[in-house]
Amino acid sequence: MTVASIAGTRPLLKASLHHEGRTFAPWIVLPTALAVSSVLVYPWLFPDALERKAFAATVGANPALGLIFGPAYDLSTTDGFTAWRSLALGGFIAALGVIFVVVKASRGQEDSGQAELLASGVLGRSSRLLVALVMAMMCSVAIGVVSGVTTGLCGGAWGPSMLLGAGFTVTGWMFAAVAVVSAQVGADARAATTISVSLLGVLFILRGFLYSVSAPTWTTWANPLGWIQETRPATGDHWWPLGLGVAFAVMVAGVGFALQVSRDFGQGLIPPKPGPRRGRIGSPTALAIRLNRASIASWSVAFIGLGVVFGYFTRSVKSLLETNPALAMVFASGAASPADLISAFVTTILSLVGIIASVAGVQIVNRVRTEELEDRTEAVLATSVARVRYFAASVLVAFLASAVFLLVAGVVVGVFASTADIGIGFGNALLQAVVTVPATWAVIAFAVAVIGARPMARPAIWLGVLVSFVMTILGPSFKLPGWALGFSPFHHVPDVAATGTDWWGLLWIGLVTVGFLLMGFTGFRRRDIP
Repeated sequence: MTVASIAGTRPLLKASLHHEGRTFAPWIVLPTALAVSSVLVYPWLFPDALERKAFAATVGANPALGLIFGPAYDLSTTDGFTAWRSLALGGFIAALGVIFVVVKASRGQEDSGQAELLASGVLGRSSRLLVALVMAMMCSVAIGVVSGVTTGLCGGAWGPSMLLGAGFTVTGWMFAAVAVVSAQVGADARAATTISVSLLGVLFILRGFLYSVSAPTWTTWANPLGWIQETRPATGDHWWPLGLGVAFAVMVAGVGFALQVSRDFGQGLIPPKPGPRRGRIGSPTALAIRLNRASIASWSVAFIGLGVVFGYFTRSVKSLLETNPALAMVFASGAASPADLISAFVTTILSLVGIIASVAGVQIVNRVRTEELEDRTEAVLATSVARVRYFAASVLVAFLASAVFLLVAGVVVGVFASTADIGIGFGNALLQAVVTVPATWAVIAFAVAVIGARPMARPAIWLGVLVSFVMTILGPSFKLPGWALGFSPFHHVPDVAATGTDWWGLLWIGLVTVGFLLMGFTGFRRRDIP
């Protein structure tokens, strides 16, 4: 990379930070809130050793939590709990944020035409990509510093708190470098984002899975996210694994800059396939399928993989529970039985799959707004296609795709469950997946309401996913009351294998879903189309 290739970097960086710096705020706030809330609430929720031992047993009773948070090295201290609850998930959020920053400031500008305008000035070929990477690194540093300092000020030990923040920062740097590479490979900004986020998701799930099944130690070091986990804030305080992350970021970013020289402006190393000479799309539904078929195919493969991972857990959950010493005392007292915990575990993992399926559905609904902003919707509506029919096609595809994804994972989990002596058969697992579908639709329906009625509040479409995840996965660890957990539709999903199953929750989910759909369709029919 020569001096000429990075000409104009400084003024472009200054202008980019002025216009885009405010977008860093949510990615800084979320990991910070995760860590700070843990420090503040833990002593209040678990004031004595007995409470903390019971909580450790609860965590051990649900191996699915290991997929999200990683291993619980020490839940008897505030700093140990904070590290368990925040390190992996906060790092995931930081990585997700910097991926969006890099792709938007690099390939996103090329897709919108802004890069061509910038290139008309004194600007080197690598300047925009360098600015994108520097912005992402600055965002990562801000996440680490703010979260570490704030956690320390709120009562966390300074050493573990700053190491926790450093873990967020280095995770962000690693995936900023990954995004630099994907920005060169993908055909457009959307493809580049999909590549980076998919790799992040695979590594995140793989990290949790290998920890939960006590895989050999070498598997930890084969995963970059495992390096961050091995820093062990509050239970080891190892700073040296962060050096591996920094080295990874430098090497991968170097590959990205090298690849940039080999691609054409506005194109990726993997070019998009040309369309047919004559259009063969004869309905809004066919158009919605055509626009989303690539992501649907990718998500289908992902959910087969999720089904295998969770199915393996289901098959081995009995032995995992029996080897937990804290749970042995619970079973001995008769407070719970392995069958009850296994049933609750299956319900939890399928709820998690349902939340992930809702992400895919929300993406499909979001594509409606993208088509509007790129001036393609107006051309379709200028024909005999009615607004409601056009909107309904995308909503239908979102609903059907998410349901199929969830059922595919349910079938795979059911196959694993039926071959193990755990008291859960194929029919129970599949039925549990079926009753989880309405909760997934409720989250998607909220996105429909936002896109249809208030498209200017577009980022709010992810609020349903966020609330569902927080209340379903994080809520129980904070002992939130039932009315608070009830904001997640997945809290109302019945456990089909339990005795005295309450099916009324599905009715309330259905009513909420219909209400959101009415809001969305009414708003879309009346509002202006850009």
